[in-house]
Amino acid sequence: MNQNGSITLFQYWNRLRDGRPAPKRSEVEPADIKSLLADTFILERDTRGQAVFRLAGTRLCAYYGRELKGFSFPSLWREKDQRLVSQLIHGVFDQKSVVLIAFEGFSRSGRSNRFELLALPLDGGVESPRCLGVISAVEKPFWLGADPITDALIDSIRVVDPEKELLNNRPAINVPSLVPDELEAPETISALGRVRRIRHLVVFDGGREE
Repeated sequence: MNQNGSITLFQYWNRLRDGRPAPKRSEVEPADIKSLLADTFILERDTRGQAVFRLAGTRLCAYYGRELKGFSFPSLWREKDQRLVSQLIHGVFDQKSVVLIAFEGFSRSGRSNRFELLALPLDGGVESPRCLGVISAVEKPFWLGADPITDALIDSIRVVDPEKELLNNRPAINVPSLVPDELEAPETISALGRVRRIRHLVVFDGGREE
């Protein structure tokens, strides 16, 4: 975790949860994180079981050149990464895991920039899981916000149990160029089990065990 937005939001979330797996969504006060609001988002699970944007900050919408509310979260990534992103976010929903994603975004004109994304669970009940997150641009080139990001590729991921370790001490997993076409349900990252290799993907412990 290298970006100030990620660090600040994690510290706020960690104080709110006060030892629980996640704070209640009603406990999040926008005024407390007003400096981050333009870069933050909230995800929910729609009637199809997909992760979609419930809210998205103004700067995020500017980065992508559109209002993100109601759009599929995995759709921000290239097709080969979408299934992995979906599994990671469902791990946040269901396992109350914390996910950190480093990715490269590509603009409509072919420019690129690196970003850091932090996804944190909120307790909305079994029927209404929520995810609070922030996307921080590693650099802010002149074109960002004017030339929309239309594609993205994951560089690395971290899945961490904040009860057991500090985020900045966990090594990232470099994501290879080829992502498995199929992952059996017990073998997904959201299962968060022992360290293991699935084809080209390395999966390791880090999620919360009930």
